[in-house]
Amino acid sequence: MKLYHTGPLEIRQPDVHHGRKNADFGQGFYLTPDQDFTWRWASYGAVVNEYEMDLTGLLVHQFTRTEEWFQYIFHNRHGKDSLPDFDVIIGPIANDTIFDTMGIITSGFLEPQEALQLLLVGPEYTQIALKTEKAATQLQWLSATEVTQAEAPAAALAAEKEEYQQLFAQAMELL
Repeated sequence: MKLYHTGPLEIRQPDVHHGRKNADFGQGFYLTPDQDFTWRWASYGAVVNEYEMDLTGLLVHQFTRTEEWFQYIFHNRHGKDSLPDFDVIIGPIANDTIFDTMGIITSGFLEPQEALQLLLVGPEYTQIALKTEKAATQLQWLSATEVTQAEAPAAALAAEKEEYQQLFAQAMELL
């Protein structure tokens, strides 16, 4: 499978122990199979790394937008990885991490079902977190491309953010 990671540097050998422990899927190296998503969210000067991943022999857990996914995200955001034995976690990105929701979902003021309803708002993008060294060894770096100003699609991204904010506000009104 082809995967992409955008960041400030070319990363040939990812560090699965670097990064926030309280991210959606816990500490690990995050990628996406969605090339369009990668390029839309890449800012000027960023580097898009392209990889190929072989999942053979790896313990993989795949989520969809369900209660299980929601619980896993919330446990990780509180530093409690409830699936520590998996090499790779695949599932939807929680949109509140890529769009500004002012911390409403994780504020503690919402009931769990209300928070889940808000996490279901907007487009669904996939993220893949490599959780173990074993998984990292099965990721092969292919190339890296620096994002030029002409490639950074600011207008399309701004429109997507605006649409999400409107959908989020509508969902909040229904709670």
